[in-house]
Amino acid sequence: MAELNQELLFEVLRKIQTELASVKESQRDVRQEINGLRNYMHVMQGDINNMRGTMGQVLDRLDRIENRLELRELAEAQARFEPHP
Repeated sequence: MAELNQELLFEVLRKIQTELASVKESQRDVRQEINGLRNYMHVMQGDINNMRGTMGQVLDRLDRIENRLELRELAEAQARFEPHP
């Protein structure tokens, strides 16, 4: 009877060991997927930073264009009051 109990115990321990190996493998897979997502997020953050830089350049250029237009409008308005030959 004692042998039977020991054998049952060893069988249960073998099953637990097999399932634990399966859990470890699944955990490894999940860890790899998380690392892949982390890398993808870093790439996306770099893209967002590049877009912000480009948007800043576009806004600076737009400010310069608006400034030139205001100067031109001012010159045109002032020319109306100056005598023409």
